[in-house]
Amino acid sequence: MNMLAEGRPTKQEADLTMPDQDIITTHTGNRALMVDEPLIFEIGSPDRSGVDLPEAPQVASRLGGLERNAPIAIPGLSEGETVRHYTRLSRQNYAIDVGLFPLGSCTMKHNPRLNEKMARLKGFADIHPLQPMESVQGALELIHELAEWLKMLTGMPAVAMSPKAGAHGELCGILAIRSALEARGDAREVILVPESAHGTNPATAAFAGYKVEDIPANSDGRVDLEALKARLGPDVAGVMITNPNTCGLFEPDMKAISDAVHGAGGLVYCDGANFNAIVGRVRPGDLGVDAMHINLHKTFSTPHGGGGPGSGPVVFSEALAPFAPLPIVEKMDNGHFHLVEEETAGDHHASSFGRMVAFHGQMGMFTRALTYMLSHGADGLKQVSEDAVLNANYILRSLQDVLDAPFAHSGPCMHEALFSDKGFTNGLSTLDLAKGMIDEGYHPMTMYFPLVVHGAMLVEPTETESKAAIDQFVGAFRSVAERAKAGDELLKTAPHFAPRRRLDETQAARKPILVWTEPEDFAEAAE
Repeated sequence: MNMLAEGRPTKQEADLTMPDQDIITTHTGNRALMVDEPLIFEIGSPDRSGVDLPEAPQVASRLGGLERNAPIAIPGLSEGETVRHYTRLSRQNYAIDVGLFPLGSCTMKHNPRLNEKMARLKGFADIHPLQPMESVQGALELIHELAEWLKMLTGMPAVAMSPKAGAHGELCGILAIRSALEARGDAREVILVPESAHGTNPATAAFAGYKVEDIPANSDGRVDLEALKARLGPDVAGVMITNPNTCGLFEPDMKAISDAVHGAGGLVYCDGANFNAIVGRVRPGDLGVDAMHINLHKTFSTPHGGGGPGSGPVVFSEALAPFAPLPIVEKMDNGHFHLVEEETAGDHHASSFGRMVAFHGQMGMFTRALTYMLSHGADGLKQVSEDAVLNANYILRSLQDVLDAPFAHSGPCMHEALFSDKGFTNGLSTLDLAKGMIDEGYHPMTMYFPLVVHGAMLVEPTETESKAAIDQFVGAFRSVAERAKAGDELLKTAPHFAPRRRLDETQAARKPILVWTEPEDFAEAAE
């Protein structure tokens, strides 16, 4: 027996003896390691400094009348105070390096440290986009090799590497479709978007100037093929379809959809954000797809979230390849690599619709993605998708007896499992369950999306989670779901064990307080 554990209460015993967290108060406001961290303005004061600087010499100003005429109202902190403040804040973050991140449709997987090491090599991390091409041949070769991998994995003949992220890639694909239609003198105005598509799809089509029309889903959560065929006509430029879709389901009629759209003179855009579920198993080019973006920061492992960085290369069919944006990396006969720009496009890229970005893309993302591909190999990438699908189905089948799984009847899911709030009592909602998951130590799953399911809860475990980790998550999810079905009032005030209690999310969205208001004593100290 472990002597350190002798005499320690079991979890059940601890729960029975634990005082109500709402009753306990501390002098600091902290609760053990859950620190009630103040704003940095509330720690320091502008009338003191953490450093000892000599008086600045009087020199002539070179600011041309833009000199500051009042003190800067920022707090003075020592280095130690500053480091502690931001370190304490960082410990309140949830991250993939802390635990399972169940956000559906986001593919929050573990990022191998080898990828980070490669991305920090000086030949990749320290280059400048305006360097002469002969001095960055290694970087151009890497981009070219990554492009070849993407073409091989998708079965598509061309790829644009410059788009910065998923929605940017969507816009790239739609602009290529518009250019192809205009080139044949075909002014079409409508893009069809199924209900099960990502929310960025209709937004992208509208941004590009198209009218957007919905296509309903059938009872299995997939595109209603007959409804789609019925709407096709000479005004339809194409369809934007997410496959696997936002319900976590593969579209078995994808080839039939593509054939129907092509038969009506339109083109097919596929949202590839969920490529992690099919990489190495299905080539979108074989399904009739004309353009598809690939989120390198999701499928091929780069730290994801926090506003960036991202990378969304777009692969193209033969019909759209001539219209791909510049710049493009080409391998010359002498083995060197050349970055094709507008000035050097010549006849072989004369139909390009232009540029998406000032330079070429995200070098760090490219390096991480290629490292990931070379580490896994073709067989390893195939196993990635298989394991991701296996993990999602394990969660689906482990919880479908306690949570409503609206499409479980239609067969296995792909990369994510979808549940609804059906059966919750006492006015409890998906939001309450999500707050309860915070008390269990997990970032909540994706909520209320997709919109085709009431109170949707979308869970994507990815392939990098072990069975033990998933079992622990399933146990926590089951526990909170059972409380929601039993009408547990405490869920309405959860979380109880987080650094901050439940916020008024409606007011936070409609009337956010984003600027610190300077109190009088702080202003006086600044003066």
